[in-house]
Amino acid sequence: MAPRKTGLFFGSFNPVHVGHMIIANYMATRTELDEVWLVVSPQNPFKKAGSLARDHDRLHLVQLAIGDTPGLRASNVEFDLPKPSYTIDTLAVLRERYPEREFSLIMGSDNLPTLPKWKNADIILRDFTIHVYERPGYPAGELGSHPSVRRHEAPLMHLSATYIRECIQAGHSIRYLVPAAVAKELDATGMYR
Repeated sequence: MAPRKTGLFFGSFNPVHVGHMIIANYMATRTELDEVWLVVSPQNPFKKAGSLARDHDRLHLVQLAIGDTPGLRASNVEFDLPKPSYTIDTLAVLRERYPEREFSLIMGSDNLPTLPKWKNADIILRDFTIHVYERPGYPAGELGSHPSVRRHEAPLMHLSATYIRECIQAGHSIRYLVPAAVAKELDATGMYR
């Protein structure tokens, strides 16, 4: 049986918003990927917590955002890994746990130029496909033509989690900025207020 092609979309998702969901759904439906996992990054213990919501609360919001959307899944795989978690270590754990899957990475073109600074970047580029969505003003650079890199013109929104948190703190509506189930939960719990 062919391995299930699974794209990993890492993020703090603080909170998850429609921009994240558009990219995840695009990758799950418009590429060769069978599935996209939204991997919620844990709070780095070496950084001040500041405005980052608790790990499980952010995971719950991602689960609400996904709902019953086929091909999308929330993952907390990094919650139990040593901190800080490096992508190469997460990939090793996932390969061990899910030998029937073929994992790849999903990232914006703004992150691609910094990839050579990542731990074991050479192994990531050798062993994994990297799906890159173009971000205006962020050329993919030298790695854009690497054989492991697939570039995509996914629809993008000029939207950030910071902007959404600022809206919540100022008492402004976040309707249409986050999935409806996420807006309802944020309103009910008072997160980010």
